[in-house]
Amino acid sequence: MQFDEKDHTTFDGPCRFSLCSNVNKSDINPSKLQTSRPPQMELTHNIPATFALLLFLYALFRISSRRSAAHRTNNTLPPEAGGRLPVIGHLHKLSATEPTHITLAKMADAYGPIFTLRLGMNTALVVSSWEIARECFTTNDTIFASRSKGLASELLGYNYTLLSVSPYGPYWRHVRKIATHELLANQRLEQLQHIRMSEVRSSIKKLYELNKGSGGKVRVEMRRWFGDVSLNTILRMVVGKRLSSVFEGSGAEQYKEALRDVFELFGAFVPSDSFPCLSWLDLGGYKKAMNKTAKVLDQMLTKWIEEHREKNKNWGEGGVETEEQDFMDVMLSPVSDHGGLGGFDADTVTKATCFAMVLGAYDTTMITMTWALSLLLNNQQALKKAQLELDGKVGRSRQVKEPDVKNLPYLQAIVKETLRLYPAVPLLIPHESVEDCTVSGYHIPARTQLLVNVKKLQEDPLVWEDPCKFRPERFLTSATKFDMRGQNLQLMPFGSGRRMCPGISFALQLMHLTLASLLHEFEIDRPSEELLNMDEGFGITVLKKTPLEVVLHPRLPSLVYE
Repeated sequence: MQFDEKDHTTFDGPCRFSLCSNVNKSDINPSKLQTSRPPQMELTHNIPATFALLLFLYALFRISSRRSAAHRTNNTLPPEAGGRLPVIGHLHKLSATEPTHITLAKMADAYGPIFTLRLGMNTALVVSSWEIARECFTTNDTIFASRSKGLASELLGYNYTLLSVSPYGPYWRHVRKIATHELLANQRLEQLQHIRMSEVRSSIKKLYELNKGSGGKVRVEMRRWFGDVSLNTILRMVVGKRLSSVFEGSGAEQYKEALRDVFELFGAFVPSDSFPCLSWLDLGGYKKAMNKTAKVLDQMLTKWIEEHREKNKNWGEGGVETEEQDFMDVMLSPVSDHGGLGGFDADTVTKATCFAMVLGAYDTTMITMTWALSLLLNNQQALKKAQLELDGKVGRSRQVKEPDVKNLPYLQAIVKETLRLYPAVPLLIPHESVEDCTVSGYHIPARTQLLVNVKKLQEDPLVWEDPCKFRPERFLTSATKFDMRGQNLQLMPFGSGRRMCPGISFALQLMHLTLASLLHEFEIDRPSEELLNMDEGFGITVLKKTPLEVVLHPRLPSLVYE
């Protein structure tokens, strides 16, 4: 048993008892000494028992105090969802038939906007209120800025070097600074505006060509079309090539499938993440699937690095001229390493960071544009209103340009309302607390996972009138202040705080330009009178369950694409 120093009973020295100190030895009667015991001798023999009694009373007090403290602590913990089972906790509550964020939203209706779940060996704090989320990402932002470790982050994230899953620390700050400054900052995005314009126009031209071949209306699967626009744009910014030239021959579909598999694998339940002792079993075959996907993607990224090094050699000692550099050129340059790589190999960091940029830009923008067009097709009045705005502000004799977007408030409102109702990442990537903290008056222990249900909090009826209805007009009136950049947490599809998505400007620019161009130049109809299915799929990013097939024909046939 251990005691704090401040609680010790302190003795200044050993107890000393002098027996008959003033009596001569000759005067002592041995027989009397054997039959009578002085009071001091009684005290001497009682000291061990007294000390033992004091120890017992002290231990009893400490145990009682600890129990009282534990009781008080338990009372300050957030409410726990009901139905917890031994060992597995609440894992059985997470349905295999509906997305996790929907299940957690139903739990929030029962247990409130803040509650905990036990997921095997892990504890998760589930937050569904913007006020509580604000406390997590302001007062406790540094505490919740880290990520929990998992199999996907290790195998698909290059041993946690992938920016979105890296633990909070010097490495993460260094790489995020490079990515923001060299690719995602407003000034750099302005310099790369020609890439976005070129890719959107090229994709629109393909739709015209499809229409010519059909002799009128043509059916197009738009999810794939949006995906190609997004992927071509980000690939040109990161590696300087379009989809067709990056993926030679039949390899294109293989790599695209691998990119999509990454999101599904990151969103999958991996038993070893909740029960580390099971990691050697590879239950569900996730480790095998992740290794297979990681190998395909690493081959692609390694090839890109080799091509860039060869290109730099051809340019001579100075390397590629600054204005011709893509993001991988920057990552490979000596400028990128000022000792902030945390001991990781430079090539590994380059691959992981470029991969993070491609992943973040490709999937989320494609998903959001798919939801936006689906909502418009189910709400024809909003679609017509957007086209009237485009005709009035852009006209019918020229193509949409990126500077036009600032004059299209209704189009911007459509994108905002889409991101409110269908955020691409409805359940933010889990954060993890690095130390104890307090949230909403509750004690939150260290190493607690934080799950913020963005979709649930963005449908708060106390904030939004008719929260589940598609009404872009709301952002033309009282809700115009919500800018989605992490300051107004009533609308936070890109997250908030230190770990919020750094690619907000890129995503909004590309989505606005693509949707504006598509709506401006084509009449778009559903293939039947039935409304489109708006059920959500599974994964860390959430697609429509069903493909988005539409019927297109040109609105402005006078426009000519060279």
